[in-house]
Amino acid sequence: MNEQALRLGTRRSKLAMAQSGQVADAVSQVTGRPVELVEITTYGDTSRENLAQIGGTGVFVTALRDALLRGEVDFAVHSLKDLPTTQPDDLVLAAVPVREDPRDVLVARDGLAFAELPNGARIGTGSPRRMAQLNAYARSHGMTIETVAIRGNVDTRIGYVRNGELDAVVLAAAGLNRIGRSDEVTDFLSVDTVLPAPGQGALAIECAADNADLIAALGELDDPFTRAAVTAERSLLAALEAGCSAPVGALADLLADGQIVKEMRLRGVVGTTDGSTLVQLSTTGPVPETHDQAMALGRELAAEMLAKGAAGLMGERAL
Repeated sequence: MNEQALRLGTRRSKLAMAQSGQVADAVSQVTGRPVELVEITTYGDTSRENLAQIGGTGVFVTALRDALLRGEVDFAVHSLKDLPTTQPDDLVLAAVPVREDPRDVLVARDGLAFAELPNGARIGTGSPRRMAQLNAYARSHGMTIETVAIRGNVDTRIGYVRNGELDAVVLAAAGLNRIGRSDEVTDFLSVDTVLPAPGQGALAIECAADNADLIAALGELDDPFTRAAVTAERSLLAALEAGCSAPVGALADLLADGQIVKEMRLRGVVGTTDGSTLVQLSTTGPVPETHDQAMALGRELAAEMLAKGAAGLMGERAL
């Protein structure tokens, strides 16, 4: 390969720059070529509207994909949970690296854990998925909380707690880990309490489908277990016909017997944002060995959830 720098398209946010920088280093190692970051502003970065209103899925992705298709960048790094579930034919997901911690975390005032929050605590999140599950948990544990819709970067969100406007905010563990701020977490929310967004904690490295050399090089960063897990999660999301603004949580994890991985378990949840109704199911099967097997795992669980009434809970989408 020649020494010409590879151009990596990234969003401008501190988190995007941090995770793209980590990928750039890894790509540079496998290709022997320098990698330069090309900052691209997306509609999701400039709009102040509520994410559910501006379309949820894709608002952070479209500008990066356009730059790829125009040849302005060679590859792009996305947070996998931001990617629409349909993959464009002319782009390929060349690598899904090893996943970070998929959990959601609480950053609360006075170092409080979720169970220690006072009655009436105001908890900020922009995610209907988090609202649905937090409200359901509070309801079943005799707590009273108020979920408050917020937007903004990590600094803005944690700022609401620091200045006393909110008692706590909920964020993704992976994001705080990647920007070196995990010491601010006051509680890790168990996935039994709050299932993460499909693909949460994973990154997607995307490039043009006709760039065979780059696809092969980037493929060295792919983690097959992470890819199988997020493929199953996203298949569930797609089969529920939900965008990323819908209140759907999903997590696939590996069940091991000692050192031997035996099976993959997929859990899914959909609920009303007030937490009054949740449909939560899981399924376990052999670890998928192909893309189609991982897709089938997600579709099967989605079908069971729809049969249990999930479709009626999707109707809250902001149009």
